Amino acid sequence: MALSKKEWFELETFAADLRDLTIDTVNWAGSGHWGGSSSSADIVTLIYRKFAKFDPKNPEDPDRDRVVVSKGHVGILLAPLFSLLGLIEKEQLKTFNLTGSKLGIHLDSNKVKGLDSSTGSLGHGSSLALGMALAGALKGQTYKTFLVLGDGECDEGSVWEAAMATSHFAKRGGKNVITIVDRNHNMIDGNTEDVMALEPFADKWKAFGFETVVVNGHDIPALAEAIERAYKGDGDKPYCIIADTIKGEGVSFAAGNYKWHYGALNEEKYNTAKADLAAFRAKRLERVNKEGK
Repeated sequence: MALSKKEWFELETFAADLRDLTIDTVNWAGSGHWGGSSSSADIVTLIYRKFAKFDPKNPEDPDRDRVVVSKGHVGILLAPLFSLLGLIEKEQLKTFNLTGSKLGIHLDSNKVKGLDSSTGSLGHGSSLALGMALAGALKGQTYKTFLVLGDGECDEGSVWEAAMATSHFAKRGGKNVITIVDRNHNMIDGNTEDVMALEPFADKWKAFGFETVVVNGHDIPALAEAIERAYKGDGDKPYCIIADTIKGEGVSFAAGNYKWHYGALNEEKYNTAKADLAAFRAKRLERVNKEGK
């Protein structure tokens, strides 16, 4: 189902608000993993605001859809996300990763309501997601489990072990895992293809038994269409969506630059980032006004 103009506008606005608040949180914290946070912003927006059965007023509903953000270093994105959803007070964001805060650099699911798992030791989220899906099936529950991976994270062998198991146990619950890879082409120390080549990336997922699609991860209607197909889950295979994204999306000096995987912002950089994000918001909303129906 195509997004209505109103829904598209609301999703774009939420994603823009999320990027803005993430940059503010980086500024308050003094630093953070914000390059890969910006590339994931549209993905998590669609999961939490469009597709996942998740009520912020009842975040522990046993029948809710689960979400495992395996690239847990983007806690500096998830904390603002949960703030916008009403699960974290905005003032708490000003303590992010500071001594005594419940908001550590990798968020703790025991301290943050709405967070289904503590992640950040890369490569572990895939197994957690499969375990959640299999547990649901054993209990007769039909919830979906969203898994968000980083592409650099896919250098971990455990990702592929879990992928093999997800496909093998597809009929026993594995097909209820919806894998979305944030394919921003960069990791902490360089371009993924220079550090450890992933291509042909889509073919690898297909070979592991996944229905696989590559989509522009910053095109909300296209990404929504891919997630909708995966959510419906036609067939007996699990789905993998490779979301082609840009690290540092929306900020001129960071876009596509692996050196901004993690970084601090001085006043000049912060002001530039805020101005760039304002222009980025306007450009994307202009597209909604032109193409939305």
